[in-house]
Amino acid sequence: MVQAYILIQTEVAKASAVAETISKIKGVVQAEDVTGPYDVIVRAEADSVDDLGRLVVAQIQQVEGITRTLTCPVVHL
Repeated sequence: MVQAYILIQTEVAKASAVAETISKIKGVVQAEDVTGPYDVIVRAEADSVDDLGRLVVAQIQQVEGITRTLTCPVVHL
């Protein structure tokens, strides 16, 4: 199982709608609007890195109102 935090920048005033839409996507554990340089932070999980990439590119990045994403995989050192 691969887990990651996805940091998302949105269009102005779209953070809540983006977080709500993303929270309904399979593989998304949590989606929260936040303040700071990013507008939404998502915790997601997938069976593999490839599946995680497909989740981000094919589903999350397609949500209306998103301008940029940064995916940060969780590592266990």
